[in-house]
Amino acid sequence: MLTAVAITMVFGAITVILWSGSQAVLEGSMTGGQLAQFLMYSLFVGSSAAGLSEVWGEVQRGAGAMERLSELLEAVPAIREPENPVELPGGRASGRISFKKVSFSYPSRPDELALKDFSLEIEPGETVAIVGPSGAGKSTSFQMLERFYDPKSGSIEIDGVDIATLSPTTLRQQIGLVPQETVLFGDSARENIRYGDQSASNYLVEQAAFKAAADEFISDLPDGYDTFLGERGTRLSGGQRQRVAIARAILKDPPILLLDEATSSLDAESERLVQLALEQLMQDRTTLVIAHRLATVKKVDRIVVMDAGRIVAVGNHEELIKSSELYANLAKLQFGEQ
Repeated sequence: MLTAVAITMVFGAITVILWSGSQAVLEGSMTGGQLAQFLMYSLFVGSSAAGLSEVWGEVQRGAGAMERLSELLEAVPAIREPENPVELPGGRASGRISFKKVSFSYPSRPDELALKDFSLEIEPGETVAIVGPSGAGKSTSFQMLERFYDPKSGSIEIDGVDIATLSPTTLRQQIGLVPQETVLFGDSARENIRYGDQSASNYLVEQAAFKAAADEFISDLPDGYDTFLGERGTRLSGGQRQRVAIARAILKDPPILLLDEATSSLDAESERLVQLALEQLMQDRTTLVIAHRLATVKKVDRIVVMDAGRIVAVGNHEELIKSSELYANLAKLQFGEQ
């Protein structure tokens, strides 16, 4: 609107000047050359004024965007680093995890508890699966352990140290995550894997890919490890993206591993390859597994059954079939087991 108004006014003024100047030439008070000279100056001024109006519009749009950016830059995060963060004994966690009567509700649903008095002890090197219906609080427990949120009550400890007293960077360096939807960047396969440890050499990157059963398909890409994977890894299949995520976690070498539905959206062949890579990754680590497919959790040390934010049963597959009605129903739906 500003540009349209400016152009209309400027060229309307030039039209008036041309009409007045023509009258002056006819009357003999101005020569034709003077009129042409004045008209040329007017065109220069008019086009410049119209250009300035466009620039002013761009400035206004930029100011609006900058206002939003300033709000983001000045925002104070709810999760802050403690003034005097505690260090983990030895600098690396052994993998002991303790949830102590943790209760939590999301800010968007403050009256609905996602976790209710959630207590769980996990020993170093133990593999624990968390199962239950949708909305039971499985993913919430992962988010709490990574300290994306702080609990309303209770505490979470790693090796006896409350994670709220740790630097978030230190805490997250101890945790590796293989999510259901892998986030890949618009970069090469090598740099996507190196995201797990940005100081790693090319040799270590390739070794991680080999352990994750990703070396074969990466080597077959047009430029091998230097192949551009496209935005969000569009040039790879779902199973290939998952194996890149596993290679990242292997390269990071964390003492605690979180697997969030890592094989739920894969076909049978991709799931087999990813499962083999996960078994390699899970060795000598404390591992928490979220899975709807109960076939993937039969070999774990313990299975934790959750419902409505609470733990309702703990045991292995055979025990839970007999003792937990909820787990037995889940197993019946998937395996036909009674």
